Amino acid sequence: MFVNIYRLNRTFVTALNNVYRQLSASLNSNVNSICGTNGLQRAICTSAVRLEDAAAPTTDEFTYFPPLPGEKSSLRWDGKPYEELPIVHIKATYNNTHIHVTDNAGAYIVCTSCGKEGFKNIKKSTVVAAQTTGVSAGVRAKLKGVTFVRVVVKGLGSGRLSAIQGLAMGGLEIVSITDNTPVPHNGCRPRKVRRL
Repeated sequence: MFVNIYRLNRTFVTALNNVYRQLSASLNSNVNSICGTNGLQRAICTSAVRLEDAAAPTTDEFTYFPPLPGEKSSLRWDGKPYEELPIVHIKATYNNTHIHVTDNAGAYIVCTSCGKEGFKNIKKSTVVAAQTTGVSAGVRAKLKGVTFVRVVVKGLGSGRLSAIQGLAMGGLEIVSITDNTPVPHNGCRPRKVRRL
């Protein structure tokens, strides 16, 4: 479904670009008849020239949409394509928040959690602990030469967003955020309701 919407948006943007090119071409062919003494006509003429310059074909066609899986992208972060960026795995449980920074192959760079940062018992599950852990992981990853990262979040704990904010406060540039929380498609039978 997402791929179909993506392709539909892409064809829509391409169609708009074609309309702009045709409009600018027609305005430039009639430049002497359109560009008169009227200020509005001059503004239309100059904007048409700008549109034509912007619509000039380049070797790498720019798009605002991310590449589909398997497609090549011309975007680079620190000279690396998207697939080669390090990944920050955030596991936010109800009792703790774990942050692992790995390279694109999954090799360890930095690992920390709220318990490692000195929070005990119920304080490990707070947003302050998660943000502190994110700042610590970001600073340690920055010292090891990591600047741009992809973030993969798993779990429904309270430290999801604050851990991402902590990573940004620690000096990391976040390129993308992916939610990888496992969702059952009515798989196992849940536990009985706890009575208090």
